[in-house]
Amino acid sequence: MENNLNLFKTKQWVQIALINFCVVALAGVTMRYKINFSLPEINQQNLMHGHSHFAFVGWIAMALMILMVRYLIRNNLPTNYKKYNWILTAELLVSYAMFVSFIIEGYAFWSILFSTATIFISYFFIFFYWRDLNKIRNTGFSILWLKATLVLWAFSSLGAFMLAYLMAHHIMIQDLYFSAVYFFMHFQYNGWFLFACFGIFFSYMHRLGVDHISSLSKWLFIIMAVTVVPTYFLSILWLRLPLALVWIADISGVLQLFVLYYFIKILFLVQRSKNIQFSWSTKWLWRLSSISFFLKITLQMLSTIPYLSHYAFGFRPIVIGYLHLSFVGIISLFILGYINEFIHRFRGHVSGVGAIIFVIGFIVQEVVLMLQGLEAMNVQPIKSANIILFYCAVLMAGGLIWITTGIMRTQQHEEELSLTTVK
Repeated sequence: MENNLNLFKTKQWVQIALINFCVVALAGVTMRYKINFSLPEINQQNLMHGHSHFAFVGWIAMALMILMVRYLIRNNLPTNYKKYNWILTAELLVSYAMFVSFIIEGYAFWSILFSTATIFISYFFIFFYWRDLNKIRNTGFSILWLKATLVLWAFSSLGAFMLAYLMAHHIMIQDLYFSAVYFFMHFQYNGWFLFACFGIFFSYMHRLGVDHISSLSKWLFIIMAVTVVPTYFLSILWLRLPLALVWIADISGVLQLFVLYYFIKILFLVQRSKNIQFSWSTKWLWRLSSISFFLKITLQMLSTIPYLSHYAFGFRPIVIGYLHLSFVGIISLFILGYINEFIHRFRGHVSGVGAIIFVIGFIVQEVVLMLQGLEAMNVQPIKSANIILFYCAVLMAGGLIWITTGIMRTQQHEEELSLTTVK
């Protein structure tokens, strides 16, 4: 069984995922450069599509898949891990083909083909992973988080298929287009991305013996599971929705208060637990991720106010800032913190300097984007906002490259392949 477990080399896959994150960041730098300087060789719209799709598939989805497979390894599951290597290899190749095709042609035959292929690859992962999850016993409540992750992941693909259909048939109905986009994105970043992070986190807490938060994690799961579908309507309040759906959206938004209550209570108990000794880097990465989650839920609740909802979805800088708050602030910082815990046992670590540079760029970017959005409320505009955002993108890319090259220089240890060293 040990040799079978060793067929999946987590560290190598983590390095690949981080390289992909660097590619995402460099694409962001290129887009910000083009806004400020001449770069006629690049189509901005095409690059934006490639950047966003590759961020979803090449970075976040791949990183979470890797950590989810590691969950099976930690639980000593005797299964054929070759299938996950093949799935991730296919995901890697197709995601790069999708990225390049979007840059060259935008939404057209090849980009739609490759983006659709990533969805079918995810179906293979969902099928095999669900089957392997059913073989695991006595792992705490985290297994239900991970099963919900798979359901929401599959459900989110309905939005992607609708979007692909609209683009392929040149159906330019704006309401349908944005409804499909927000459906896909909502069930990605409010759905399977978040549920996967919580599942990975609670499984780690269970392994460390922090079981006194299990009842709180159940309540957090119930509220998030109940509200994940109706909160989608908060994203499309600009449509003329039936009054019943508006009320459902508003009530689900208010229920997010309970999400914050249980989330804060869990953080408080984890911080007081004597069984946990996180490294310094992990602590502040996860604290920043927690702050981002708190801000996101708060903004989601405020979007139930019609006046604020108009500004939330009507101004591009606010939308971009909110999405980056979710993808970078919550998901990516959590993943980086967990990666730091994973490689810490093997004399490696996420570079503190690189992480600080990355976080500074991210925080300044968020502030500038939100202030840009406030210009619609007659707030004094920021001078040279676009050039500041360009330098923020450079900082984020530089920090990520620093982190990635530092991890890749970490000496390989044979003990990484031993089950006894796995956390």
